[in-house]
Amino acid sequence: MNNTVTAVAPIGARLKSAVARLIGWLERVPYSVLALPLRLAVATIFWNSGMTKIANWDATLQLFQDEYKVPLLPPDIAAHLAASIELSTPVLLVLGLLTRPAALVLLGMTTVIEVFVYPQAWPTHIQWAAMLLVLLCRGAGSFSLDHLARRRWLRLA
Repeated sequence: MNNTVTAVAPIGARLKSAVARLIGWLERVPYSVLALPLRLAVATIFWNSGMTKIANWDATLQLFQDEYKVPLLPPDIAAHLAASIELSTPVLLVLGLLTRPAALVLLGMTTVIEVFVYPQAWPTHIQWAAMLLVLLCRGAGSFSLDHLARRRWLRLA
């Protein structure tokens, strides 16, 4: 029995050390590496929605009249606004240009969708909101036009 205990102890210590090394390695992944897939994922979601809207504009207008009853906005204005946001902000996110304002606009749009259009889809919307909140709070990272503009601006200031 004593031999078994002494044989398990080194295995446990090696496992603990390996897990600690793995966690240390993961914690050293730069934010910019993590922000890039976040930007691309959110951009893809909204870009695809915008492309669907413009693929059949008559159907889009019908949806905004019958199903997407956004308060305070006439359906045709809401449809144009939604399509414009969904086709412009993804480009900004992919480029990492004006990332925080784009994330804020999309977070607002997500909130409107959740509250007024599809409240039952909160599991999906909370995922979008989580990604957008990270981008809003932390920005695009160093693989972005925002980063280049900030460096240039700081150099000039």
